[in-house]
Amino acid sequence: MMTTPRYAPPTPPIRRTDPGLRGFLRAARSNVLGLWPDQAYEQDVYATRFLGRTTLLLNAPDAIRRVLVDNPGNYRRSPASIRILRPLTGDGLLLSEGAAWRLQRRTIAPALGPRMLPLLARHVVAVVDETVAALRSVAGGPVDLLAAMQGMALEIAGRSMFSVETSGAAPALRAMVQEYGADLARAHLADLLLPVALPTFRDLRRRWFRRRWMAVMSGLIRDRLGQPPPAAPRDLFDLLRAARDPETGAGFGAQALRDQTATMILAGHETTAVTLFWALSLLAAAPEEQALLAAEVRGLDLTAAVAAGTIPELPRTRAVVAETLRLYPPAFTMARAAIGPDDACCISIPSGTLILIAPWVLHRHRRFWGEPAVFDPDRFAPGAPPPPRFAYLPFGAGPRMCVGAQFALTEAALGLAALVRAFEITRADDRPVLPVAIVTTQPDHAPGFRLRARTDG
Repeated sequence: MMTTPRYAPPTPPIRRTDPGLRGFLRAARSNVLGLWPDQAYEQDVYATRFLGRTTLLLNAPDAIRRVLVDNPGNYRRSPASIRILRPLTGDGLLLSEGAAWRLQRRTIAPALGPRMLPLLARHVVAVVDETVAALRSVAGGPVDLLAAMQGMALEIAGRSMFSVETSGAAPALRAMVQEYGADLARAHLADLLLPVALPTFRDLRRRWFRRRWMAVMSGLIRDRLGQPPPAAPRDLFDLLRAARDPETGAGFGAQALRDQTATMILAGHETTAVTLFWALSLLAAAPEEQALLAAEVRGLDLTAAVAAGTIPELPRTRAVVAETLRLYPPAFTMARAAIGPDDACCISIPSGTLILIAPWVLHRHRRFWGEPAVFDPDRFAPGAPPPPRFAYLPFGAGPRMCVGAQFALTEAALGLAALVRAFEITRADDRPVLPVAIVTTQPDHAPGFRLRARTDG
């Protein structure tokens, strides 16, 4: 099956030549998705020099495997990424290093393993059903699906974490994420050049934000810490509270629980919200594909009791999610600094080199994808040849691969299935929506959509 007519969503224009220092700084302040020139989408490695420092954009799958899987201990996060992410995640799993990271990973991984998906899927379905009911009341007029998906994903993250509605805190949390993304999430020159130990004026502002953000997180978990643990886990917080390192028996203290909660709520809602928004936007522009999904989900039981087991019955829905993640990877780039020299499959990497692995570029690389700009879920349909393992990285790879990837895919598939079963989705205007790199791959504006209730769902 092929989607006809073929749809290529709008993107920032690709440069013909290297942007140079001025172009680099301008892109860093506005939208780094327009940073890379045309040759970066064709070469195995694209090298640049910036203020005397070498930067390598790696596209060769074997070289990426070397950095992320075979020799990850030689590569640490860049100062800019630490500066931007730490105010939001604290010292949780996303930014921890060495022994602290290994302890956190060993402890958290079982809480997000496959056997826990039925428990978490119940929270997903409950919130999705509430969202569908709310959207029915505004169907017909222009609807802001970006805000709806952000609200839905945040409520799913909060309820999966705490089992209770977080609507009281949700507006403040969304406002804080948007406030941070509008300014402090963008890297400036000092963020790129100075070590983390030397704070900039923007770092001082980020620290003030971190105090406010973490105060909200502490408030969310304070009551739960005052309650005795239940006999059986109800949510992620119960799982994290009871989690023990299988090697040492150590659990999480109050501050560690706070940082893990902040990491999971931020990463869990921000990435899923934009994935669902982009999937709905793509389907609105590809009605034939939308009809295929509607036919697939018609009559399926998506109730909380069985939702997790329904996932294998959604191959087309999952293919649309996978293709959405290809075109709009939430983590648009990964930056690592080489601690020592290395050789990544014939690519010499001197000590101190900044390594970039950019899913935004990799997922559009002309060597790995036919018609890479086109929305084509058939790439991920059952029986289709898989892409090279390290040419598709929506959740990273190796030991630092996103620990919540399966939960995120389950949430996105169930949410998309329920929304397409309930509504025929079209755009309310024809203004192009361009992706912008702000913590995750966001739309440059919130377009209007029209929802028409389906009568055959």
